[in-house]
Amino acid sequence: MDGSTPSARPRFELQRWLMHPATRPVWLLVLLLVLWDLAVRVFSIPPYLIPPPAAVVKQLVAEWPMLLQQSLPTLYATLGGFIASAVIGVPIAMWIAYSRTVESFVYPLLVFSQSVPKVAVAPLFVVWFGFGIVPKVIAAFLLGFFPVVVSTVQGFKSVEPDVIDLARSMGANPLKIFLKFRLPQALPAIFSGLKVSVTLAVVGAVVGEFVGANSGIGFVLQRATGTFDLPLMFAALVVLSMMGVLLFLAVEVVERWLMPWHASQRHDLQATA
Repeated sequence: MDGSTPSARPRFELQRWLMHPATRPVWLLVLLLVLWDLAVRVFSIPPYLIPPPAAVVKQLVAEWPMLLQQSLPTLYATLGGFIASAVIGVPIAMWIAYSRTVESFVYPLLVFSQSVPKVAVAPLFVVWFGFGIVPKVIAAFLLGFFPVVVSTVQGFKSVEPDVIDLARSMGANPLKIFLKFRLPQALPAIFSGLKVSVTLAVVGAVVGEFVGANSGIGFVLQRATGTFDLPLMFAALVVLSMMGVLLFLAVEVVERWLMPWHASQRHDLQATA
């Protein structure tokens, strides 16, 4: 039996729940909302510049069915661009990591492609592919592709050559070396790139919707901007942020499922124990 009294146990459990790592972002969000509301009231900011949080919440509740429906095209474009980034980016990164010749040719072109503003080239995708989902997927892909490549290249280059030499001396074939040594060593970096990529893919999908679309959260943002409906604009931004957070958490869940052995996962388990 422990030394705590029965009356102290509920208080301890409440304190433990309040300080749980999963609830800390909620308290930070509440604090930011309070500061937002205080700033609007203290500085007398007019609603046409920054709406109060209550107006945004009211609009979010009132327009939730519409916002949920409009978020689906954005979600589809985001997932399409993100999956394309992973499927194309990881093999190209492996190709770059294993060949200095390929790296010298391809890597500068990738860096150059990132210096081109996506908003500037997005209208070309509409001209080439029309007003369907394809231009949005391409815009999401272009924004999410580079982080996957950079992180994956660094992951595969971080494998110690001595470990590979030891595996070869013990008779391991190239496939076994890849599956047992190279890939596990590179997985943390790959998932770091994927988590950055999935959030940038959301931005890319919205950029594609800004250029030419009649649906999606980007279309809602454009319509709200044209009518100066700031509460609707902020409500759409909230939905967009929620989408990015949920996709990020989904990638993180897959990461924890595939890498329970990694030091970061063991640290998380110890912290929550």
